[in-house]
Amino acid sequence: MSIEIIGPEAEAKLDWLALTEALEAGHLLPKAEVGDTVLRRGDDTLLTRSAWIDGMGLAVKAATIYPGNQRFNVPNLHGAVALFADQTGIPEAYLDFALVTKWKTAADSLLSARRLARKDSATFLLVGAGTVAQSMVEAYSAAFPNARFHVWTRTDATAQAFAAATGATVEADLETAVAKADVIATATMATAPVIRGEWLKPGTHLDLIGAYRPDMREVDDEAMRRSRIFVDARATTIHHIGEIMDPIASGAITEGDILADFYDIAGGVYTRTSDDEITIAKNGGGAHLDLMTARYILNAAKS
Repeated sequence: MSIEIIGPEAEAKLDWLALTEALEAGHLLPKAEVGDTVLRRGDDTLLTRSAWIDGMGLAVKAATIYPGNQRFNVPNLHGAVALFADQTGIPEAYLDFALVTKWKTAADSLLSARRLARKDSATFLLVGAGTVAQSMVEAYSAAFPNARFHVWTRTDATAQAFAAATGATVEADLETAVAKADVIATATMATAPVIRGEWLKPGTHLDLIGAYRPDMREVDDEAMRRSRIFVDARATTIHHIGEIMDPIASGAITEGDILADFYDIAGGVYTRTSDDEITIAKNGGGAHLDLMTARYILNAAKS
């Protein structure tokens, strides 16, 4: 059995809506078993994220983070995704790390937006202007054809470059931009909230993407208090990411205020219930989503 090598060229065969449907289908299978490991040598890190879904297979996503690589004039981050057959454990494919990460991350939030954002949403605000924000422009455009994009960052030059690449409108004042947005995607490295709940208008949907550590947050307690809260996976967010941990610790919300994760989609509870409610979806990632995405990419590349 030959092992497939899937590189960036496979992107031409991928479709954002099809991937969200593949993620939904993946959550109809038995719940994933996941495990992460971290090895360190000084500032250098090896991070591996593994998942096994009965009926789908296994995946291991490995990333090396070498902060000192600038002295060699090479990127700091490298990695690969290995996909294994469910019944035999035989390696099936090695997939490009950046390809899997891009499509997994953006499709995760797109799936939430398709279920939680108002169908007439047109004004989309990107807070942050990095690679993830650019991917979200692609992803949102697939599901919301009338979307108009706006961007805010702390650095005007970065915002202007993003606007030139995507056609987004640069916003100078974050409070004003938040107040008029239908959908907001935060993709920052913030360790303190940048969005205040008092700025949010009724009916807004927020996709929170950036925070992934216990010391990271992008919205304040008031935003959490005012919103109906959803997560992609309870197991990888509630006790792991400051966005959820901090407001629980402060008493702003309780764990019971997390209404659903993707495993609850089939039960019909991962949904908006009125036009006026504010919804928040926390994107925590997780190796099981890498597995679902890698399986989708492999199938699309071979079709």
